[in-house]
Amino acid sequence: MTLSKLIALFITLCFSASVVYFTVLKPEGYTFDKLNFPKLSFSKSKQNKEYKASFKSKKDYSKPNTSYSPKVIDSFNGVEIYDNGKTTNVYGRNTTKDGYNLGLRYQCVEFVKRYYYEYYNHKMPDSYGHAREFFNTSLPDGRFNSARGLYQFKNKSKTRPQAGDLLVFGPTPGNSYGHVAIIASVQSDNIEIVQQNPGQGNSSRVNIALGQLDGKWYLYGKHILGWLRKD
Repeated sequence: MTLSKLIALFITLCFSASVVYFTVLKPEGYTFDKLNFPKLSFSKSKQNKEYKASFKSKKDYSKPNTSYSPKVIDSFNGVEIYDNGKTTNVYGRNTTKDGYNLGLRYQCVEFVKRYYYEYYNHKMPDSYGHAREFFNTSLPDGRFNSARGLYQFKNKSKTRPQAGDLLVFGPTPGNSYGHVAIIASVQSDNIEIVQQNPGQGNSSRVNIALGQLDGKWYLYGKHILGWLRKD
């Protein structure tokens, strides 16, 4: 065997050994990143999820995604409630004259934020997020939710729900975003809510049973997280 062939064989063996070392043995402290491979191609890392989330957030909601014409179907304390057609319909982002974000027309979130803005003159410190994100599950009952600027009560609270509270529903198998509504009235054994974008064929007003368990107030709904109020 000639010298040149021996050198070529040696280089080939060294390269093969390095591939086995880095891909099979995976020495501690060394990752694919140090070999300049893109992260998104090799893992479902936190960075990958954050990248996808930031990419999705850039979706343009400035224009309607449907030709359906929304119409007013109800109102509560002078604040209008719209029929949205399909629950996925969006008619651009609604903002106030001073630039406060009310949300995507005419989703459920847009109504509750518009209600709190018009009726209570309340602006949420964090004016973004899906319905389910209005409720901070890590907070103890009765604590202040700083992201929403509201006090928060779990569904099974010492504090009874009252008219004007913002009611939060968690995700369901058919709706990963959750839902929000406003409590319109409270009776001895039930509450009435007003809501926007409940889905075609569903009413803007619904009654939910109210009771007490272990001395705490409880709304009988599997996915109800709790309620928030201004003070």
